[in-house]
Amino acid sequence: MITKSYAKDVKAFKVESETSKFKQNTLIFFIISINFILDRLSKLLIIDFFSSDQNEYYVNSYLNFILIWNKGIAFGLFGSEDLIYHFTSFLIFLILLLIIFMIIKSNKLFEKVCLSILLGGALGNFFDRIYYQAVPDFIDFHYNNFHWFVFNVSDISITFGIILLIFYEITKKQEKNE
Repeated sequence: MITKSYAKDVKAFKVESETSKFKQNTLIFFIISINFILDRLSKLLIIDFFSSDQNEYYVNSYLNFILIWNKGIAFGLFGSEDLIYHFTSFLIFLILLLIIFMIIKSNKLFEKVCLSILLGGALGNFFDRIYYQAVPDFIDFHYNNFHWFVFNVSDISITFGIILLIFYEITKKQEKNE
């Protein structure tokens, strides 16, 4: 027989669980939004700055800002036109849906945070693919004549989210082995 005390405890647990879930969802939405907004603001500033005849801005001996319109995927790889571009955009859209699904299904807050950082960046680049038909990249790290791929704030979020996920998976596997 279920006692009234037990029923109250279950109801209290459900309320606490729902409150916790609301806080987690608020955090996840905040992380995604902050990453997306920071990316949008940085790109709008750079596009506005380079709308003049300026084509490169020297910051120091390791960093330049230069606006490049990327029609490819990460770091400008596989630049393409028309049909391939649209197919690639569609695949990216499906990957975004998969990441959203993974965030919803995950029971681990840290994993959700990692995926949210990644998603915020990916949404920023996807928005540009739809709005501009290309992604504005502008951060140029270099040493002497060696230049890394030109990238943007979204790429930083995506990379950081992936690195955190890799470390999370490695530590999770180590804990299982112990």
